[in-house]
Order: sequence, then structure tokens, then C-alpha cells
Amino acid sequence: MAKADPTSALESEIEEVRERLAGTIDELLYRSSPKTVASRQIAAVKAVYVDPETGQPITANILKTVGGVVGTIVLFVALRKIAK
Repeated sequence: MAKADPTSALESEIEEVRERLAGTIDELLYRSSPKTVASRQIAAVKAVYVDPETGQPITANILKTVGGVVGTIVLFVALRKIAK
């Protein structure tokens, strides 16, 4: 039986690690690209307001958001009138 060359085994292991690291770096670059981040955030917002199964708007969540915006506007208007 011939002994395996330890140098070639080490070189092949280093090459495997390089390939894994290259794949990991590519994945990290993809995940952190602004376009990918923006599309993930858009999908997250859509998931709150649109039912993924039917594609119909979720009116309860829409009404909660509209109510919060209107309430904030009313609060600012009232505070401005009180401050005058």
C-alpha cells in the first residue's frame, strides 16, 4: 500500500475550504445587496396588507394603519391649535 501524499491531501482540503468560503461570500453579497434587501422589505410589507393565498387585501390591517395615520394627524393639528 502506498502512503497518501500529505501535501496533496492538505492542498485538496484547502481548495475545498476556499470553494465553501467563496460560496458563502457570494451568498452574503447577494443577501446584503440593496436590491435584495428592498425586495425582501417590500415582500414583508405586502404580506401584512395582502393575503398571500388569495391575493386579496386584508382590510383589517389596512384600516388599522389608516386609523393610526388619521389619529396622528388629528393629534398634531390639536397640538398646534393648543400651542397658538
